[in-house]
Amino acid sequence: MEKYKVGVVGCTGMVGQRFVTLLENHPWFELVALAASARSAGKTYEQAVGSRWLMKTPMPERVKKLVVMDAEADMDAFCDKVDFTFCAVNMKKDEIKALEEAYAKHECPVVSNNSANRHTPDVPMVVPEINPDHIRIIDAQRKRLGTKRGFIAVKSNCSLQSYVPALHPLREKYGLKNALVCTYQAISGAGKNFDTWPEMVDNVIPYIGGEEEKSEQEPMKLWGSIQGSEIVDATEPAITSQCLRVPVSDGHMAAVFFSFPEGVKPTEEEIRKCWADYRGRAQELELPSAPKQFLHYFDDPSYPQTRLQRDLEGGMAISLGRLRPDTQYDYKFVGLSHNTLRGAAGGGVLLAELLCAEGYIDRK
Repeated sequence: MEKYKVGVVGCTGMVGQRFVTLLENHPWFELVALAASARSAGKTYEQAVGSRWLMKTPMPERVKKLVVMDAEADMDAFCDKVDFTFCAVNMKKDEIKALEEAYAKHECPVVSNNSANRHTPDVPMVVPEINPDHIRIIDAQRKRLGTKRGFIAVKSNCSLQSYVPALHPLREKYGLKNALVCTYQAISGAGKNFDTWPEMVDNVIPYIGGEEEKSEQEPMKLWGSIQGSEIVDATEPAITSQCLRVPVSDGHMAAVFFSFPEGVKPTEEEIRKCWADYRGRAQELELPSAPKQFLHYFDDPSYPQTRLQRDLEGGMAISLGRLRPDTQYDYKFVGLSHNTLRGAAGGGVLLAELLCAEGYIDRK
């Protein structure tokens, strides 16, 4: 098939670098344009990143000599080159919203890793296995923006991937009353590694700014419904969370406690079967980045472990374990996801695949 020509805006940061590596051999997408801040513009990608390359694999050869464009000043030329772009910029929220909307109004679809537009009512925030139908709101968004091709779609916060995918099929089948979630989040979620953040070695920081609010509020949009020209948040289950930064390079873990509505309580075997049987739209369409098995449950009580399971199915699967009854809630379990793959750039690539497969992104 003829590949879609894609760009990455915000290409020099950790998530931007991850996008670059994921696009190196992608069967549908060809990376043809890179953009970043004015200080990187005019340099080759190799020069712009320099010693700040944070990936474990080498920088792809074919992008080393690509000249980085100015994300704002070169917008016209950038949009002329691509069918759509990924966005992973590090700016203030109001600046990100303005930038992404400007690209959309240039008739360039934007698949964003940023949080700035996650609560814009007509911007779909999508996990393809959970709420693929939300992409239909793009029609209303295009009317608001006055565009034919351009729109913004976003992926959800990285920490959600370690527990919302497990709660989702249970909510669909049985309903959920409430949940308490404690997340233990890797330092790459802050765009750091141990070389750049030595203070995290042998340390835990019990605060991540804004993370607990995202963990409690964003699932409500994922589980919401399209009503007219906006997505209206769900009201259940009630979620409370606490988020900690732990000395791990990659991989967010969650300890989850949850209850079903009164009078409803499936067995442990029924819950595990619900997880094992669950397939989302990404699996139905056999999207290139989709895991074959979305939810993996491990019977060994010492699993999942960050180092052993975070890369499961290319880092796109969710690992679960330790399901058991709880004294205050109905049940509890542990979940794990790779935060820069499933939780960030990989989730963005999967969302772009869904948008292409469903006809919302076309080739020029």
